[in-house]
Amino acid sequence: MRIAKVIGSVLLNRSHASLARAQFKLAIPLSLDELRDPSDPQGDSIVVYDELHAGVGNLIAVSEGCEAAQPFYPDLKPVDAYNAAILDRIDIDNSI
Repeated sequence: MRIAKVIGSVLLNRSHASLARAQFKLAIPLSLDELRDPSDPQGDSIVVYDELHAGVGNLIAVSEGCEAAQPFYPDLKPVDAYNAAILDRIDIDNSI
């Protein structure tokens, strides 16, 4: 699981029938330095399936790969990244 910052929404013209009620967000996974100051993330963006209605600027916990599809088991959904949580606060121990 990684922490990412939501930078926008993705609108689909057509999608798989199993994703009819889904929202998709564009997010950038954050490095440890970017977690300390998430104002200007520099990584590559990913598209995240979002049922929690995260807004632009929110920090979210993202599951990727086969773990991203586990919340839907036994149904199958073509999801590669899933928003598992909206994070209110992150405390980082600077002694690490």
